[in-house]
Amino acid sequence: MAETLPQLENQRVQVVQEIVGLGDFRRGSITSLTGRCGKANCRCHQPGQPGHGPNFRLTRKVQGKTVSETFSSPAALRKAQREVGEFHRFQALSQTLVEVNEKICHLRPVEEKEGLNEQEKKRRKRSGKRSRAKQTRSCGWFSRIGARRGASIWKPRKWQCAPPCTGREPPP
Repeated sequence: MAETLPQLENQRVQVVQEIVGLGDFRRGSITSLTGRCGKANCRCHQPGQPGHGPNFRLTRKVQGKTVSETFSSPAALRKAQREVGEFHRFQALSQTLVEVNEKICHLRPVEEKEGLNEQEKKRRKRSGKRSRAKQTRSCGWFSRIGARRGASIWKPRKWQCAPPCTGREPPP
């Protein structure tokens, strides 16, 4: 069944209300690490021992650099897991909101205006040609590249088929 515009607008309102109802969230991912220490006599170096850990870390990007945060207690880990879970929920709701808005934009009718308003009438259209004041006088062998205090700066063009002119000949 095709969705109507009022249905989609209600769906958008519901998604926005769900976003507003989200709790604290932060981006990143939580990983667990196990490892061995540098002490040769430690139990982690014994065969069959799992090593130290698991140590949980929250890893995220801050201004293009990877930042890792370790947790001081299991309560801090649980809090971070809730916040990262809320962030994943926020991402899903944001994606849903964009999809619903795209459908609304597709279904919403185009508003046609009758005639042009005063500002649109006054707006000039640009032409493809340069204005006569900006055109330079050149015989084709030299081109004007700038001017200082009334004196023009000319740059010779590459030779095309004959020696260049002096620039004093009348334009063709």
